[in-house]
Amino acid sequence: MIDLHTHSVLSDGELLPSELVRRFEAAGYRALAITDHVDPSNLEVIIPQIVTFCDEMEGSGEIRVLPGVELTHVPPALIPRLVNRSRALGAKLVVVHGETIVEPVRAGTNRAAIEASVDILAHPGLITEEEVILAKDHSVLLELTSRKGHSLTNGHVARLAQKTGAALVLNSDAHAPGDIWPVDLFREVALGAGVSEADVTTIFENARNLIERCLG
Repeated sequence: MIDLHTHSVLSDGELLPSELVRRFEAAGYRALAITDHVDPSNLEVIIPQIVTFCDEMEGSGEIRVLPGVELTHVPPALIPRLVNRSRALGAKLVVVHGETIVEPVRAGTNRAAIEASVDILAHPGLITEEEVILAKDHSVLLELTSRKGHSLTNGHVARLAQKTGAALVLNSDAHAPGDIWPVDLFREVALGAGVSEADVTTIFENARNLIERCLG
């Protein structure tokens, strides 16, 4: 199992990166991305810390840990520049905090993230079919999530992705120990969104393929 959207105390999570990693490892996960929240105020501080941690952790356990970042509540016009800066600082995985229906994310964030070819558009809310097609064209993975609130639109996202052939990924958006779900229960989040058993397998393959792509 793989989770490519998690948070530590470096942003608003409850766990040190090392405990976050160990808890996911103990739960049976084999790959993880730490994607703490950033904007122009802290991007240069947070990403190097995550990169250093991941470098230190290399080869120390059974779980693979990728340095990532989640651009959060930034104006859409800034997203392309911040994506490039994040990658230049060593973020292997760039996530953008999408237009979830439970937070006041600026309109246009989904489209700006997709056009910037981010790796994952997190909890994209009531994303339009046009944007989903654009995500497919830009090889952007659309997220299904187990995170409370954000998960309310999983069915909508899954339906449009299945209709258009866009790729999905399943993540926890974990902030606390209770957000780290058992592997079997985590799979059921996708099934509950209307995804078939075969497509759940494809979702996990999408995550594995993204890891290989990000690590080059």
